[in-house]
Formats: sequence, structure tokens, C-alpha cells
Amino acid sequence: MNSVPLRIVFVAMILAVWLGQHQHLLAAAQRHPNEVRSAPRSLARDRLEWPTADDVKRTLLLSDYNTRIVAIGTTMLGVAAAIVGVFMLLRRRSLLGDVVSHSTLPGIAIAFLVMETMKPGGGKWLPGLLTGALIAGLAGILCTKLILRYTRIKEDAALAIVLSVFFGAGMSLFKAVQYIPSGSQAGLNHFILGKAASMVAADVWVIGEVSLGIVVIIGLLFKEFSLLSFDDKFAASQGWPVFRLDLLLMLLVAGVTVIGLQSVGLLLVVAMLITPAAAARFWSDRLGRTTLVAAILGGGGAFSGVLISAMYPRLAAGPVIVLTGVLFFVVSMMFGTRRGAIIRFMTHRQLKAAVGRQHILRALFEFLEPRCNPELPTSAQLVEHIVTADDLQPMRSWTGKRLRHLLRIAESSNFITAVREGGYRLTTRGAELAHRVVRNHRLWELYLIEYADIAPSHVDRDADDIEHLLGPDVVESLERLLSERYPHMTVPPSPHLIDANSDTAKRPSVS
Repeated sequence: MNSVPLRIVFVAMILAVWLGQHQHLLAAAQRHPNEVRSAPRSLARDRLEWPTADDVKRTLLLSDYNTRIVAIGTTMLGVAAAIVGVFMLLRRRSLLGDVVSHSTLPGIAIAFLVMETMKPGGGKWLPGLLTGALIAGLAGILCTKLILRYTRIKEDAALAIVLSVFFGAGMSLFKAVQYIPSGSQAGLNHFILGKAASMVAADVWVIGEVSLGIVVIIGLLFKEFSLLSFDDKFAASQGWPVFRLDLLLMLLVAGVTVIGLQSVGLLLVVAMLITPAAAARFWSDRLGRTTLVAAILGGGGAFSGVLISAMYPRLAAGPVIVLTGVLFFVVSMMFGTRRGAIIRFMTHRQLKAAVGRQHILRALFEFLEPRCNPELPTSAQLVEHIVTADDLQPMRSWTGKRLRHLLRIAESSNFITAVREGGYRLTTRGAELAHRVVRNHRLWELYLIEYADIAPSHVDRDADDIEHLLGPDVVESLERLLSERYPHMTVPPSPHLIDANSDTAKRPSVS
């Protein structure tokens, strides 16, 4: 019953809104009778155009002066940032670069205001702006250190506090700069997102000098920075100036951040610090090689990003440089020779197959052991017997599918041969390897029982977890233990029951 009045009210509201909009449009038309409305903008105007063959040739040969300037400057920046980023990553201070970059914003605004007050029209002087950015970045580091030293706030919270406060202050100061007559034309907003295309030869000289200085300092103090990154407490105990080294490293981070403001901006410069260093970790575990690979990836990513931006003028160089670095990171994560996803998958698969082969050989040996010479089955005795899958099934908690898979792996490795349907026989090579596998397994069981005080009934599972990783030196020391307890035996007897379903079970020989 109340639906009709509600519909009337709803229609009346729509009419009121429409009449208000109509009157507003009529008033605007009366105020600007000669204004010509622009046609709707087409999305086709904003799409990227493929470069021509001549454009690609000119870009790859660095024929354009501006392309050469930007490529040289950003490449040197990429190398220096990547080298510093390796030590930042090892020190677990990746976010500190982000704090420094955001802290430079109020320094830029204050430097502009000071120079504009002292000399109207001189606020755009780049060395002065970069000096202000450096001072503000160092102030951000100092504030973080003070918070960590005199409060109970954790490091991540301290970094977040300093980052947000400095960035908020910088945005407020940038708003104030806009009210100055020359502030709107100062181009300070380019420091936020970067504008590499505006770089000139003088900027490249500054980037080159600072980058060279950073690389030289790290080269001279590489050993000290390495010790600081891996174990700063040990370095302090040995009398190394840990605080001064850490302060110098933070100064290098601030220097890289400042020279990267114009090319990639304060929001993206942290990516040039961390991304190449993180990507290099997939290629090597040695610090020297990791640093070299990071420098190559950092410089190569910056150079490639500039070339792509030159081929597609609508793409800003800064974001393209960062995206190119991310692409290098993805490639490293997939194809890295040390920690890449593919190599780790292959290594895991090979290790799983090797462990499976050892388990199936040990099961064959332990099944045949009570049926041969109880003291020491020889290889000739082992190869005479035929074993079926049904015989091995009770030995371990294998599914039928898993057991058949392990038997196929052992057969393909020439450890066993199929003699008839469902039957297998050890080869001479398989029998020798089975001896070695069982010997290492029982040596470790003896060690766990004698020195780790593990019960014989529980030692088998613990030995399974570690026996595949025993090195030659460990096996040699265990052999000495074996020679003392079992001087006349190569393979010691099992300290626990092996086949609970068999009438012939191995006797426990270690009390």
C-alpha cells in the first residue's frame, strides 16, 4: 500500500536532480557563449606506436645526444646502486633505502625555499637541491637510529614512522612551494617520479663522480663491509669500528638515493638498490661474484630501460628502468644457476630419485640378509636371489605405485634386473652399492645409540633423515667406531628388528 507514494517521491527526486543539472548547463552556456567544446578524446591517440627500423637502429647505436646522456648517467647509477644494495640486503636493511628516499622530499622543498629567499629565481640550482636532499636523507637515518636506541619500538615500526612523517612533511612543503610565483615552474615534482629525459651533461658528470666514489670506497673497504654484513657482533669483538662502518654504509645509501632522484625519482630509486642485489642472489653464494653479478644486472637493467624508453617516447624512462630490473629479477629467479626455481626443482628431483634408489637397495639388502650368510652377505650371494614386489611391500610404508616407481628407477640405473614377471634380481653394481648404503645407515644408527642416547627401536627413522647427507669425513670417523666394536665385520648387524613379518629376524646386537 505504501509503494505508490514511495515511487512518487523517487520520481520527484530524479526530476529535481535533472532540473538542477539542466539549469547549471544553461548558466554555463550563457557565461561562455563562444566556447567550443572539444571532441571526446580517443583512446587510439594514447596507444603506443611500434618503432620503425630506423628508430631502432638510431637507438641501439646511441645516435641521439640525449639518449647517450641518459644511458650513460643511468647506467653508472645502476651499477653503484646495485653494489650498495648487496650490502644493504645482507644487512637486512632493504627498507632503509626507502626511508632515505622519502626523507629527501622535505630537504628538496626546504632547499628551494632557502635559495629562493636568498636569491629570487635561483631556487632551481640543482647542486643546492641535491644537498638539501642529502641532508634530509641523513636526518631520516639519524631519526631512525635514535628511535631504535632510546625506545622499545622495533625496527620496522621505526622505519614506517620516519618514512611517513618525512614524506608527509615533504608533501606539505611542496604544497607551500606552489604558492610562490616561481614555485609552480620550478619542476620539483620531477624529483618524485623522476624525469631522466631532462638530464644534461653536467648532471651526468655529477652522477659519474658520485658513482665512481661509491664504487672506489666499497672496493677499498670490501673486506670490512663483508665482515660487517655477515657478523657485526664478531667484528665489534675484534675491535673493528662497526659504528663508523655502518654510518659510512648509510652515507653511501644516501648518496645513491640523491643522485637517483632526477632519473627514477624518490619513489622508485629503492628498486634500483634492492632488485639487482636480490636477483644476483640466485646466481651465486659468494659475495664477490654476487656483487659483480648485481652490478651487471643493475647497469644492464638501467641501460636497457633507457633504450626501450627511447624507442617508445610515451613511456617514461624511470618506470621502464625499474620494470626492466624486475624482468631481470624474474629471469634470475627462474633460471639462476644457484637458487633458480628450475635448478632447485631439478636438484630436488635428482635428490628424491637418489634417496629412493638408496631406500630400495637397502630394502633389498635387508630382505636378503637373513636368507644369506647371517654374518656378512657377499655380493655373489645377493645376486643369486630373486625378490618380488610383494616381498618388499612389508619392508617400508610404500604404496604399490611408489614401490613400482622406485623399482623402475633402480632398473633404469642398472642396479636391478627384471628376471621374470614381478621378479627382480640385484646386479653386481647394485649389490656393491647396497652394501655401502646399508653400512652407512647402520654406522649412523650406532652413533645415535651410543652418543645421542636414542633407543634402538626409534633410531631407524632418525637415521633415515640424515644418512643421505653423510660426508666422507663423517663416514671415516664412523668407520673407526665400527672397527672398535666390530673388527671382523664390514657391515654391522642391525640394532633393531628389520622384518617383523618374517620368522627370521635380525637379532638386536647393541644393548
